[in-house]
Amino acid sequence: MKNLKIPENYTNPLNVNDTEKAIKLVKETFEQNLSAELKLRRVTAPLFVLQGTGINDDLNGVERKVTFPIQDMDMAEAEVVNSLAKWKRLALAEHQIEPGYGIYTDMNAIRPDEVLDNIHSLYVDQWDWERAMHEGERNLAFLQQTVTKIYEAMKRTEYVICEHYPQIEPQLPNTIQFIQTEDLLKEYPNLTGKQREYEAAKKYGAVFIAGIGGPMSNGEKHDGRAPDYDDWITSTSDNYRGLNGDIIVWNDVLKDSLELSSMGIRVNRESLLEQLRVSNSEDRKALDFHRKLLNNELPQSIGGGLGQSRICMYYLRKAHIGEIQSSIWPEAMRKEAAGNGIHLI
Repeated sequence: MKNLKIPENYTNPLNVNDTEKAIKLVKETFEQNLSAELKLRRVTAPLFVLQGTGINDDLNGVERKVTFPIQDMDMAEAEVVNSLAKWKRLALAEHQIEPGYGIYTDMNAIRPDEVLDNIHSLYVDQWDWERAMHEGERNLAFLQQTVTKIYEAMKRTEYVICEHYPQIEPQLPNTIQFIQTEDLLKEYPNLTGKQREYEAAKKYGAVFIAGIGGPMSNGEKHDGRAPDYDDWITSTSDNYRGLNGDIIVWNDVLKDSLELSSMGIRVNRESLLEQLRVSNSEDRKALDFHRKLLNNELPQSIGGGLGQSRICMYYLRKAHIGEIQSSIWPEAMRKEAAGNGIHLI
């Protein structure tokens, strides 16, 4: 299978039963630490939303959504969420969350267009979180402060896992490195965005790459972002744009970069209008979510998602996300993985 990477001399550190116990430990530990660091409380979230409300996440704008008609609502179309980036901001307003506090929830999605490999699955599970903030905190310093708190939760979780399973050694560096997409472009001008992520993760061990979605000096984007949740257009200095980014670590098992989180300060009225304009998406202004935001009915916030299975995969030193979650895989992938000591659930 061309999409399956077999690590050289791979040894699974935990058997199937111990893996299930360890998954529970990772999720409970990280969830507790994340909520404490960011002052978040858990809320219940939807699995699907009504089509045409503008609530669902469009990701890169090209992925298909899983939809179905609702018989008892005159066959109105519902769609499985891709993430809860916009729903959470509505929830902050509904729960009247004060700045400095926030919410988190379990998000589950189905993404039928994913190319299946060691880290991509049809099934997505992540912690989605959102925190109310003051308008005056719309800056890189506040973004980096928040990333640092999340990273502290990551380090404490790794410590707990390594204490319970001594065969797993800690790998996260003491601090996370902050770097702009523009700086990465200058350092590696002949590489693609993903190749630059590889080099940064290998060099630093853990990085936050900021400014994803807007054009860089070469006219290209590091990666795509929807225009209506993260702010990737606001100028943060004379040279840089963007109040969002990704947390990426070095995966020593696969010898590759591994994105664990996408997050950012959310758009305000001005940045939403500009991002809709440059993305040729101004028709969205008529949707419910966008109208509320343009009418200043939603709180300023920061938020993101953290991949649950990917985080477990990283901490438990697994070679394939299918060793963490139950999903559908090509039979040829299952056979080749099993022949190399990789048990897909």
